Amino acid sequence: MRHMSYALLLVTICSAISRGETTKPNFVIIFADDQGYGDLGCFGSTKIKTPNIDRMAKEGRRFTNFMVASPVCTPSRAALLTGCYPKRIGMHQHVLFPASTRGLNPTEHTIADQLKSLGYATACFGKWHLGHHPETLPQKNGFDTYLGIPYSNDMNHPDNKGKPRIPSDDLWRDQASAVTKWNTPLMENEKIVELPVDQRTVTRRYTDRAINFIEQHKEEPFFVYLPHSMPHIPLYVPDDVYDPDPANAYTCVIEHVDAEVGRLMNTIRELKLSDNTYVIYTSDNGPWLQFKNHGGSAGPLREGKGTTFEGGQRVPCVMWGPGRIPAGTECGDVVATIDMLPTIAALTHSELPADRKIDGMDMSHKILNTDGDANRDEYLYYTSQGQIEGIRHGKWKLLIKAKRRNRNKKKAPAAPPTIHLFDLVADVGEKNNLAEEQADIVGRLTTRMKQLDGEITTNARKAWFKNQ
Repeated sequence: MRHMSYALLLVTICSAISRGETTKPNFVIIFADDQGYGDLGCFGSTKIKTPNIDRMAKEGRRFTNFMVASPVCTPSRAALLTGCYPKRIGMHQHVLFPASTRGLNPTEHTIADQLKSLGYATACFGKWHLGHHPETLPQKNGFDTYLGIPYSNDMNHPDNKGKPRIPSDDLWRDQASAVTKWNTPLMENEKIVELPVDQRTVTRRYTDRAINFIEQHKEEPFFVYLPHSMPHIPLYVPDDVYDPDPANAYTCVIEHVDAEVGRLMNTIRELKLSDNTYVIYTSDNGPWLQFKNHGGSAGPLREGKGTTFEGGQRVPCVMWGPGRIPAGTECGDVVATIDMLPTIAALTHSELPADRKIDGMDMSHKILNTDGDANRDEYLYYTSQGQIEGIRHGKWKLLIKAKRRNRNKKKAPAAPPTIHLFDLVADVGEKNNLAEEQADIVGRLTTRMKQLDGEITTNARKAWFKNQ
């Protein structure tokens, strides 16, 4: 009888180990660039085929109210990694360029810093865009290794000059323009290793490196941050998946990204890491609509990249973690990229530094679909230049949009702002402005928006500046 009890105990322990319950979970965050809410099959696209990400959704959980903290690249990425609204960390004023002299302050605490302190192997493969100076690159922000383009793929080393003034359709037809028209660098750690980078192959090469990293660190906990350069324009793909019709350029790129996601996911499955790995797929902001067939779709949402309407900041999100995240489920509550740092800390049973304020919340119960009291009832909207423009509270969303001054009438008084109030539950497309008939709600939300922004402004920390 005693031998049977020992045998049963051994089986129980082995089963727990096989499910990853005694080990730290792995994390992979795949961050697309300028991918719209409507650009995945599992989010309603009928044109773009994304079977691998759709499978993630079937085996995991869709988040239909997932928010980024800015409608443009740099501030959005800063928010994801630090759990802060960009203004709190001085990274709110639009995007960085090759001549920029600021970047993410290495004194900030990132997801990579948090996991590295717990013994994780950490890597970033892809677009960084948080500063190209050595003091601001990934290895100064918690990552063991880095390979990628340090800013956007439409920027040229060293001063952003000499960029092609050629229509996007012509660039797509001439895929060799990736190396003949652009001078965009590829960096490994702190050195440029390819100039210009062959943008036709970067999506695949980022994935290759991610797969190799996972294979090398399969016996220890790891964190892979995979911020793809695509589908930010200019669009490029490898020759073997190229569709020469520019009308299909964006579709071709997203389907290539999906295929590379499939390769990475197959690696995780083949290495039997599924039960102990969380994979998050999302985008840094909405689609760049002005580029038409080279930009994506916001689906039912209004506008896109660069705006504080939902199409600019509500993005598709799928989270996968068999045995932990319930399969085939959906979360319609507000969850944001700023919540990822405290959520990952909760999932690893670790504490965040107590010496700084962040804006994110532990949303692990939303991911796992378990009981929990935390709900994101409020959310702030900042413009691409970092000005406060709106707030969400429950179902209500307020936007106060300042009108641009007429350059020909510099002394003319500023026109009054345009005020929008939407019921996002009844009107996700933000078509019905209720500001006039709900003036009391406008007043209350305006006061609250200014209060929250005031606290952030007062307690904001400084970005890193060259020669500071």
